[in-house]
Amino acid sequence: MRIARVVEIARASIMPLVASVALAASIAAPLVAQTSSDTYAIKGAKVHTLAGPPIENGTVVIRDGKIAAVGANVDIPAGAHVVDATGLEVYPGMFDPITQMGLDEVNAVRATVDVTELGDYNPDVVAATAVNPASAHIAVTRASGITHVIAAPGTGGFDSAGGGVISGQASAFNLAGWTMDEMQIKRSVAMVVNWPTLETRSFDFSTFSIQEKPYAEVKKDYDKKIDEISDWLDRARHYAQAEEKGSPANFERDLKLEALVPVVEGKLPVLVVAGKARDIRAAVEFCGKQNLKMILAGGSEAWRVKDLLKEKKIPVILGPTLRPPEEEDMRYDQAMAQPSELFSAGIPIAFSSFDVSFSRRLSQYAGVAVAYGLPHDEALKAVTLNAAQMFGLADQLGTIEPGKLANVIVTNGDPLEIKTEVRYLFIKGRLTSTDNRHRDLYEEYKKRPEPPK
Repeated sequence: MRIARVVEIARASIMPLVASVALAASIAAPLVAQTSSDTYAIKGAKVHTLAGPPIENGTVVIRDGKIAAVGANVDIPAGAHVVDATGLEVYPGMFDPITQMGLDEVNAVRATVDVTELGDYNPDVVAATAVNPASAHIAVTRASGITHVIAAPGTGGFDSAGGGVISGQASAFNLAGWTMDEMQIKRSVAMVVNWPTLETRSFDFSTFSIQEKPYAEVKKDYDKKIDEISDWLDRARHYAQAEEKGSPANFERDLKLEALVPVVEGKLPVLVVAGKARDIRAAVEFCGKQNLKMILAGGSEAWRVKDLLKEKKIPVILGPTLRPPEEEDMRYDQAMAQPSELFSAGIPIAFSSFDVSFSRRLSQYAGVAVAYGLPHDEALKAVTLNAAQMFGLADQLGTIEPGKLANVIVTNGDPLEIKTEVRYLFIKGRLTSTDNRHRDLYEEYKKRPEPPK
C-alpha cells in the first residue's frame, strides 16, 4: 500500500506539467513539442474577457505565461502553437477563494490533514508552507476549470470555526507546478479569523446528543476571546512602533506579533468567518473600531444585515448554494436566493467551496444562484474576478486582458452549466492536462466486463 501511494503521488505531481495525449492530438502537431516555444494562440473562439463584451471569432495570444494580446483581429506570432477553438468559448480560469487545497488529502487519515495548528492564536502560520503540490485533489479540481485557489488555514467548515480564533495566513496559488515556489501567486493574502459565537447548544459526538451550556458561561467565554483578539492587535501596534523607532538592544523578535503588523496597518485584510447575523454585526463593529480591512466569509445570514454590509463596504465570500437551510424557520431556498439579494443590495460577492474535494462544484454553486435571480454575468464574475478584487489580485487575475496571468479555460459552452466540458486548460501560460484521479477510475471501471448471466 505504501509503494502504491508513492507511485500515485509521483504520478499526480507529473501530470500538471504534461499535456494529455488526447488534448495534444486534437491540436496542431507542433504543439506536442512544447519546449520549442512558450507562445500559444487560441483562435476562432468566442472570447469572454469579463472586461468588456464577448469577442466573436476572437484570438487570445499567450506568451511567457501572460496574456500578450486579445481581440478579433490579432496577428498570430510566428512559431506560436495554434489552438483551433472554432465553436468553443474562452473564459478566465475560475477562482475558489476559500479551500483547504493541498492541506487536506484524506480527511479520515489524520496524517494527511494539516488544516489547523495547535492553539487558538497562530497568526504566523502560513498555508503555503504546508500545501502539498502533489495532492490528487488538485488535478480533479482544475479539470473543472478552476485554475487557482486560496488555501485558508483553520476554515474547517462553512460558517464554523475549524481551527483557532486567529488561524493564520491564507495563500493564493495556481493549480499546476512541481513546488509551491512555482505555484505561488501570493504567499499571504489575508489573515483568517474564526469569529467567536454565542452558542449555548452543541452536539456531543461521544454521546450523540445535544449538550446545553448556561448562557452566562458561554457569554463569559465569548467576551474573553474578543478581549484576547483586541489584546493581540494592541500588542502588534506597539510592536510595530518599537520596530519603527529602532529596536533597542534588548528587543526580542516575536514572529506572531510581526505577522499581525500588516493587519493593524491595513495592508493585509482580515478574512472573518462568521455566519449568524449577530456575529456578523459584532465582527463588523469590531473591525471598524480596530480599523481593519474586513472580508466576510460564510455569511449564511448576511442577508439579514445587508444594509450594514453595504454601508461599511464589506465584501462577502459565500459558501455552497447547494445546501439545506441552517435554521428551521429559514426558507428552503435561502442559500440559493441570497446571492441575488446581496448583489441587488450592492454588496460585492464571490462564491467558494470552503472545502477541498467539492471545490470542483464551484461553477454549480454559481449556476444555481443564476436560477434564483443572480444575473449570469455577475455569477461569472463571482467565480473569477470578484474574489481577485477582494484580495488585491485583480491586476493579475480575473479577466482576459494583456499583461495578466494566462490562467484561461476553453470550453464547449457556458462554464456554469453542469454539462459543459473544459476542452483546454492553461495555467500560467502552459497548456495543462485535465487528466485526474476521477477520470482514471471512470476509464478503469468502464472497461469492467459484464457479469455472467
